Formats: sequence, C-alpha cells, structure tokens
Amino acid sequence: MFTFCRFLFTGLLLVTSHAFAVTVQDEHGTFTLDKTPQRIVVLELSFADALAAIDVSPVGIADDNDASRILPEVRAHLKPWQSVGTRAQPSLEAISALKPDLIIADSSRHSGIYSALQQIAPVLLLKSRNETYNDNVRSAAIIGDVVGRHAQMDSRLKQHQQKMAQWASQLPEGSLVVFGTSREQQFNLHSQDTYTGSVLASLGLNVPAPIGGASMPSIGLEQLLAINPSWLLVAHYRQESIVKRWEQDPLWQMLTAAQKQQVASVDSNAWARMRGIFAAERIASDTVNIFNHQPVKSLK
Repeated sequence: MFTFCRFLFTGLLLVTSHAFAVTVQDEHGTFTLDKTPQRIVVLELSFADALAAIDVSPVGIADDNDASRILPEVRAHLKPWQSVGTRAQPSLEAISALKPDLIIADSSRHSGIYSALQQIAPVLLLKSRNETYNDNVRSAAIIGDVVGRHAQMDSRLKQHQQKMAQWASQLPEGSLVVFGTSREQQFNLHSQDTYTGSVLASLGLNVPAPIGGASMPSIGLEQLLAINPSWLLVAHYRQESIVKRWEQDPLWQMLTAAQKQQVASVDSNAWARMRGIFAAERIASDTVNIFNHQPVKSLK
C-alpha cells in the first residue's frame, strides 16, 4: 500500500504571507523574507529539484562541479546556472559574486558556515543530507512558500502523490528489498529511516529498519545474507565495487535475490545523491521496471 503523509500539505507550516512577505519555520527557527526572491543559490541538489518542480531557476547550485549530477528531468526545468562548488564545501566567494537574495542551505552540511552565508543573503536552512522522504516533501512545500509559488507547489505535490500511488499499485506489497551504495571496500545499507529507504517503504515495500541505531550502516556479505532480501538494488559509487567482489563469493549464491536473479544496479545520482520530487519519481519508476524485469530509463 502506498503511504503518504497528507498532513504535510496542511497545518505543518507556519506561514503568513501578504504583498511581499512570508514567514516559515525552517531548521534554524523562524525565517522571514520580505520580498519574493529573484536570485536564488541552492547548496544541495534536492533544493534544485524542488525549484525545478515549480519552474523556478536558481542562479547558482552547489553541483559538485558536475552538472550531470542533476537529473535530466530536473535540468529540463532549469535555466543555465553557475556552479558554486561542492555540496560539502561550497565557495563563499562564488556565492557572493552571484549577489543572491536567498540562499537555501542544508542544516547538516552547512551549519558551520551558516553565519558566513548570512553575511551574503538571507539563509533558509532545511534538511537534505539526512532527510527522509517526508522531510523532503516538507522542505519542498516550504520552498514553494518562500519563493511565492504556494499554489504551484501544492498542485505539483498532489500530482506527485498520484504518480507515486500509481507506481505503488504495480509493485508486490511487502516484498523485502535492500538498497545500498557500494564503494571499493564498503557497502552501506539504506534503511527505512533514510531518504531512499523511506521512498521504497512508501511504495509498500519492506525495507530493513536501522541496524544498531545507524540509519545507513556499513554491512558485510554475512549481514546481508542474514537479512536475505528478495530484491537487492545497488548504486555503485565506484567502478571497483565491493558488491562485484561479493558476487564471486560462495555465500553470494545463498542470497534469495541472487538465486532469483533479482539483483539490479541503479543510477547513483537518482537513487543516492539527488533526492527530491523528480528523484522519488525516478526511483519509483525504476523500481517498477526492475521488478517487472524491464530496462530502466536512460541514465543520461
């Protein structure tokens, strides 16, 4: 069953708006802007996703100096932007040079430079890096209000809910699925408390709970076998990936997912880096195609 917190659209935001003012609650407290922003800089990919959903183009994005990390369907709704560096260490000089009237920053990554950013422009501080799916929808709704597009965002989120429900109806409810990111020496399981894990859970799939209090634990092949998912979906962050080595291990063939040939590789940008309305729709669409043994949408 597709589950979606309808309360996110009503009652969650403290919003008062009139001619040119809006007040919301962000991760720092009460945030007020006295005019509709025209030059926006976003320091996380999910914020670019939210703006694209209502056809608002930021002048700057912390895109890790790689525009391809932003999904094609998101880029299609954006005008050309200036890179302001990496999400982890955005360039204050590059941000300032753009003369923004609003900066949207991540409460996890950018708390340390919050004061410096405030010297440049008003800063809307929202969850991104450690957010869940519901957190992301909440942030998108707040962004819609702050940029003066409440009605457009509300309409897009309702459309999003309908799309996600349609994809959920095409999936076997309760199937145990593990999604993780794989590097050279490490596999991180994304539990139901992570963004991607909670997207998959919202589609009615059974996603593991956090392990040892960690929402994104690093696990070995033996731990994966103990979970023994019906489906294993992997985003390979590196060409040399530990999961590719696991496939040569005798234990691998004991996995239900391996025995049923229900192991699939997915795009790391869409599934792990991006987050957002378009990202969730890509994850849902890819999942339906994977479960029906169909090719996923082109990643380029």
